[in-house]
Amino acid sequence: MKMWGGRFTKEQSEVMKQFNDSFRFDQRLYEVDIRGSKTYADALAYAGLLTKDENAQIQIGLEQVRQEFAGGVFQAQTEDEDIHTAVERRLRELIGPPAGKLHTGRSRNDQVALDLRLYVLEQIERFLDLIAHLQRQLVAQSEAHFGIIMPGFTHLQPAQPILFSHWLMSFFWMFERDKDRLLDVRKRTAVSPLGAGALAGNPFGIDRYMLSDSLGMDQVSNNSLDAVSDRDFSAEFLFVLSLSAVHISHLAEDLILFCNPALGFLQIGEAYSTGSSLMPQKRNPDSMELARGKAGRVIAALMNLLVVLKGLPSTYNKDLQEDKEPLFDAVDNFSLTLSVVGGVIESLTVFPENMAAQLNEGMLATDMAEYLVRRGLPFREAHHVVGEVIRYAEAHNLSLSDVPLSALKKITPQFEEDVVQVFEYKQSVNRKTSIGGTAPQAVAEQIELAKKKLGSFAAK
Repeated sequence: MKMWGGRFTKEQSEVMKQFNDSFRFDQRLYEVDIRGSKTYADALAYAGLLTKDENAQIQIGLEQVRQEFAGGVFQAQTEDEDIHTAVERRLRELIGPPAGKLHTGRSRNDQVALDLRLYVLEQIERFLDLIAHLQRQLVAQSEAHFGIIMPGFTHLQPAQPILFSHWLMSFFWMFERDKDRLLDVRKRTAVSPLGAGALAGNPFGIDRYMLSDSLGMDQVSNNSLDAVSDRDFSAEFLFVLSLSAVHISHLAEDLILFCNPALGFLQIGEAYSTGSSLMPQKRNPDSMELARGKAGRVIAALMNLLVVLKGLPSTYNKDLQEDKEPLFDAVDNFSLTLSVVGGVIESLTVFPENMAAQLNEGMLATDMAEYLVRRGLPFREAHHVVGEVIRYAEAHNLSLSDVPLSALKKITPQFEEDVVQVFEYKQSVNRKTSIGGTAPQAVAEQIELAKKKLGSFAAK
């Protein structure tokens, strides 16, 4: 017997049933759906709409249904349109007529809105943990390889020397922002829509604040029309996953580049690499290439949801059934991506000698300009002067440090014999002492700050 079948005289067509039913994908909501139903049954009992015995039967029956799902023994039936009807149908089989009272004053509209919020809240907690695990791997590698100097790049061109730990920690802070965004989304997700009914509210005196508190939510929705249609939280959640996936894609791109033998800075562990079916010598960073590709898939899920939402009239519309599959797909793919990337970072082998081999004196040109600034030249003039020095060195096939002092003085008299101190990569790094800079002291400070943030997060 369908929930809504009383006014119909003809059977639904098979193709329409296939088109309409969502149990095949929304059954993963069984845990939150049953949790919401248990809480709602308590509220019905509190309002005098269920007897103590009826509520007890419903609670026991729902727990049995939950265990059947959890144990993989739940037997779906053809009439199970969605997770809500499946749970109620099985509850009715177990306890009989009292199951029919569970839906009193409740619609699948506010029920599914609640389920999705509870599901997203669970995923937020899981992703906070997964991101924190990845951050711990970044911190561990930063400490294990502290002091190693590598080329820093802009426009994929060698720019300035930096600490390898500084490069690693740059991603820590990207992921820290992702965690902050998840925490922010959590505030707007922890809003209970239960009691909104189909769209107009609940007429049975249900205590919505008690429902919200029992479900661990922070507040209740203020408008029943909005409550059943609001999927802002889901869109925000998918945006955060999308942006975090972009950050992973940045990391993946760097790792692919740095693992290329042409640079040879790093090597990904064999557990996260693949080979070629034709070329025996190949060791491919497929884990990171897939991570790049998965970013597009997560972004597509966000776009999918936004397109579903953008043309809807007020309150609930069946289009909203299409909000779940992209959400589930993004959750599955992003959680797997985070786990793999954490393993990749932990597996890295670092080759400091190859990093050092890619350093060149052109990367110290800015240090040369800064040398002149310390001797009174305005930076723009110093920048132009060093450009002339570079032009001279190229014309005479010399490295910057081999340009004679006499030639330097002809360009500007501010050059002195101590200019040779500019051409030390370690000193170049050490001078960048500002907060967030690449000097060892500054990097050590950000590592300590990162550890405090991780410790504070774990304490929560």
